[in-house]
Amino acid sequence: MYLSEIKLWNFRKYGRNDFDINVPHLVVPFHQGMNVLVGENDSGKTAIIDAVKLVLKTQSYEWLRVTDDDFYNESDRLRIELLFEDLTDDEAKNFIEWLCYKKQGNQPAVIYLRVVFEARRNPKTKKITTTDIRAGEGSALYLLTSEAREYLKVTYLKPLRDAENELMPGKYSRLSNILLAHEVFTKEETHENFINHLQEFNLFVDNFFSGNDEMQISDTEGAAIKEQLDEYLQSFCFNDEKARFSMSETTLKSILGKLQLSLEKTQNPGLGTLNRLYMAAELLNLQRKNWDGVKLGLIEELEAHLHPQAQLKVIEKLQRLKDVQLILTTHSPNLASKINLKNIILCANNTCYPMGHEFTKLSADNYCFLQTFLDVTKANLFFAKGLIFVEGWSEQVFLPSFAKLLKKLGMIKKDITQAGVSIINIQSIGFFNYTHIFQRKNNNESIPIPIAVITDSDVKYYEKDKDTAEIRIKTDIEIEQALSEKMTKLTKKYDTNNNIRLFVTKEWTFEYALYKSTVFGNLFEETVKKVHPRITSDSSSFEEALAQKLLSDSLNKRKIAYLLALGLDNVFCSENELKSDAAIQNFIEAVQFVCK
Repeated sequence: MYLSEIKLWNFRKYGRNDFDINVPHLVVPFHQGMNVLVGENDSGKTAIIDAVKLVLKTQSYEWLRVTDDDFYNESDRLRIELLFEDLTDDEAKNFIEWLCYKKQGNQPAVIYLRVVFEARRNPKTKKITTTDIRAGEGSALYLLTSEAREYLKVTYLKPLRDAENELMPGKYSRLSNILLAHEVFTKEETHENFINHLQEFNLFVDNFFSGNDEMQISDTEGAAIKEQLDEYLQSFCFNDEKARFSMSETTLKSILGKLQLSLEKTQNPGLGTLNRLYMAAELLNLQRKNWDGVKLGLIEELEAHLHPQAQLKVIEKLQRLKDVQLILTTHSPNLASKINLKNIILCANNTCYPMGHEFTKLSADNYCFLQTFLDVTKANLFFAKGLIFVEGWSEQVFLPSFAKLLKKLGMIKKDITQAGVSIINIQSIGFFNYTHIFQRKNNNESIPIPIAVITDSDVKYYEKDKDTAEIRIKTDIEIEQALSEKMTKLTKKYDTNNNIRLFVTKEWTFEYALYKSTVFGNLFEETVKKVHPRITSDSSSFEEALAQKLLSDSLNKRKIAYLLALGLDNVFCSENELKSDAAIQNFIEAVQFVCK
């Protein structure tokens, strides 16, 4: 069995001013295996994890209850509904009274389990009352027994977890609970073996303090201690009492509670290593063979205390696990780049957007492409408030400084960093491989993150003669016709909407646009001459020399962009001058769109 869906009404940030039992404020589908919630801070990832915990409780018996902060704004009612599917016969037998059935065409009826929790708050006194966990179909809900609820408890690893204390031996040791639940320790012979060995140790202790040579103890220091203790005891008591040394209890739980889990080769391990040891112990609990309940693990901020290489080792192992469902949260682009895109759920603007093929406009080829090329430098697209997709390094280096200039002139209120915008350099023109991530199959739904796609028209102003190898400038008519055809082609190629906009550099390339710019033209020419001191030696003009470099792809674009970005601090112009600069309007509009 696995958790296939969660529905929330007025829980934390997921709510509205209305309450319609037929219209949840959030619906999140999950699938078997791994599910990873990603998104910026305060996007609602923890709220989803906490909702699951609140209803199902945890294997570590944490104290969980509804508080005022769990209600959306001033609402007086919240509801959480969980759906479990794919129950085996052994699992279903634990929920016979609460099972639901649905018919799918001519197929046999499929069973599922629907669990519901509600809480209400008195608007005047703010007193909170909760319902017991109920289950059933429609409005026919019945209380789940405590025995049935035991089969729904989840394994939970909190963020910034204190692995050292979690692994500490003691009466309430987490390790002892994990081992006791394992099929090895449910066997009667295991109980007997551990208790017999403890009794043997108790006999050794008794003989040591009694001075009994049956255990081949030659000294009598232990007996001297006991004699002195007995003397004090008999003087304090009215009867002839004697002390006895032994282990406190001879139960399996007390024995396991004294066990300590450590590492063979590492002394005094740090937080990261202990964290991995703790996760390994909890996974041992999740993969019990004798367990007929849900095998669901909730892990918040998997990356806590782990360096990037350790994160990759952990996530690779978790993705290979079978017969276990995991719901994770992460802020790590490093992890997001290694997780199968189909397993990701993006949390944004109080909604969740699964990335499975049934939800996005990504094709099978897109998924294959992204599995290879969605690396850590691009995976931060899941954590941004806005995105700018660019073709290459030049735009990526130039645009942050350009946005600061726009902010200085009052054309935007926040620059790229302040607005939480990421610039994604895809190093190609295959933008749709990435933009389709944010487009839903349902055309009425879209992910409300502003995305600007900046691309070159690549309409060449010059061309090289095949016979003479000399270059000639094209006529205005040739350029206009080619540009019109290219714009029509780009418009058809890229599926845009209100949140995704295409901004085309009409002046051949990004560099050529800067050359044509009335504001930046002189700075660009000076910069190019610094990088290529001999650029005009074989040409009659700088423009012709630049065209030759662009045609031969020999312009050092990255270094030029870097020097330009540094030089923008010394550019002085007015807002009107920038607005009237036709060559760079697409850059201005793109930055304004994502930083609004």
